[in-house]
Amino acid sequence: MKIQESAENYLETIYILSKRKGSVRSIDIAAELEYSKPSVSVAMKNLRENGYIEVDSDGFIKLTEKGKEIATRMYERHTLLSKWLVHLGVDEEIAVEDACRIEHVLSFESFEAIKKHICEQGLC
Repeated sequence: MKIQESAENYLETIYILSKRKGSVRSIDIAAELEYSKPSVSVAMKNLRENGYIEVDSDGFIKLTEKGKEIATRMYERHTLLSKWLVHLGVDEEIAVEDACRIEHVLSFESFEAIKKHICEQGLC
């Protein structure tokens, strides 16, 4: 099932924050993405209703297996593409922004080919 780019970004952000902080709440996501609290709240409701996250009674957000699968895929794409673009000479800030856009539109097949090439060059 194809999900929207914004949902992929939210899931990736939850994944990154959980690695960094251990626990994640909506306020953490709003601060990280510089979004309004109401916007994040609506997004979390949609992600919860679609089975990508669980929210406990204290407001802590946890990725479901389905959500974690998407989040880790986006994170891998983002980090690999960012590093590759920097290696090619792109300014780091621009590389991160471009990787964020590319990661959502690149097919599985194309990403795997790029990943294979990058790893063969010893850049993984």
